[in-house]
Amino acid sequence: MSVAERERCIKRFAAPLVPGACAWYLGGFDGAVPFRYAYPMDSFVIAARDGASEARTGTLKLPHGEVPTPVFMPVGTYGAVKALSKDDINSLGFKLILGNTYHLYLRPGVEILRRAGGLHGFCAWQGNFLTDSGGFQVFSLAPFRKLTPEGVAFKSHIDGSSHFLTPESVVDLQAAFNSDIQMQLDVCTGWGASRKEAEKAHRFTADWALRAFGEWKQKRDEGYGGLFFPIVQGNFFEDLRAESADICASLDAPGIAIGGLSVGESFAEYSRLLAFTAARLPRDKPRYVMGIGTPDFILQAVENGIDMFDCVLPTRNARNGSYLTRDGFLAIKNAAFREDFSPVDSECDCKVCKTYSRAYLRHLYKEGEILSSMLASWHNLHFLAAMMDEVRAAIREHRFLQYKKAFLERFFSGKYAEGDPDD
Repeated sequence: MSVAERERCIKRFAAPLVPGACAWYLGGFDGAVPFRYAYPMDSFVIAARDGASEARTGTLKLPHGEVPTPVFMPVGTYGAVKALSKDDINSLGFKLILGNTYHLYLRPGVEILRRAGGLHGFCAWQGNFLTDSGGFQVFSLAPFRKLTPEGVAFKSHIDGSSHFLTPESVVDLQAAFNSDIQMQLDVCTGWGASRKEAEKAHRFTADWALRAFGEWKQKRDEGYGGLFFPIVQGNFFEDLRAESADICASLDAPGIAIGGLSVGESFAEYSRLLAFTAARLPRDKPRYVMGIGTPDFILQAVENGIDMFDCVLPTRNARNGSYLTRDGFLAIKNAAFREDFSPVDSECDCKVCKTYSRAYLRHLYKEGEILSSMLASWHNLHFLAAMMDEVRAAIREHRFLQYKKAFLERFFSGKYAEGDPDD
């Protein structure tokens, strides 16, 4: 986007600053343009900091209720967390789940969701929804996609129909969904991408952030109450990451997401780029690392001052018979559990561990019973919800690093090494 184009965009969406609001100043690739916009400053309140790390705990104030942070968000791609009902999600204590704009746009479609009263009316769940923009799905699922400065053209992976999404239209879709937090359309690159590919993705994502922010501001003026997060990209090149982080920070949006991590890199590389990126982001904004769900990745993010994360892992693993326990992942298919009448995790107080034995859960899994996925999904999400309760308590008591060390030492102790499944 040229300076002239950027100035036209700013002029279109400019507004005077009102009392009790935040202002932002955009520094772009080819110039800087001042811009003033107002939104509530108290959407995120930090209650306590760890002291020995960047970990902090607080409250995210959203249209459908307050959310304690740090928070793990279950993934409900199509408006439902697989194998669980909305009442299950409520009972597990989750107040924020993730939906996906790409999938919801293709089916059931924006008009049905609009007529139903948005995602909340359609799904009958009155907690909060964060919707991903669908950028990752466009680039990973949709065939015949074509990227242009204006947006992305693609064919549906469902029926081959042609579609075109722009940063503005993705904001409009998420506003129609009544998303409590919406993400900008971005360009994703994977581990091992070339410098040229990473530069192009970064440049498109940065310009799209400005355009999306302007469209979001207009939707806010029309009464839409959801928050907007731009996304840091830049692949694994520090200079691109730094520039992307600085641009996102300059928007002064309600929060910021970090994309492009946990895409095949080693844990060491993830940790390095996570720390590098997080250090460049405002400390008073909620920060969201997209797509992480194992305890080691989550706790590393918390240590670096990250407040939000999501992943399909706990429910996907559940459907494949993998249970999260204090001693690591337990593969229920293993023959060792055929006559084991103890609970999955003796220290877990979820309804699964209080009611069913490993032998019975193994039987359900081996027979392909739907109940297997339901019970394992409940347990795994309960495990992460309980872990996050402990994390928040450890931060308040200034002992997060000790908690992290003890938790991970036990989790990776190797107690449940892969055994022999019994046919």
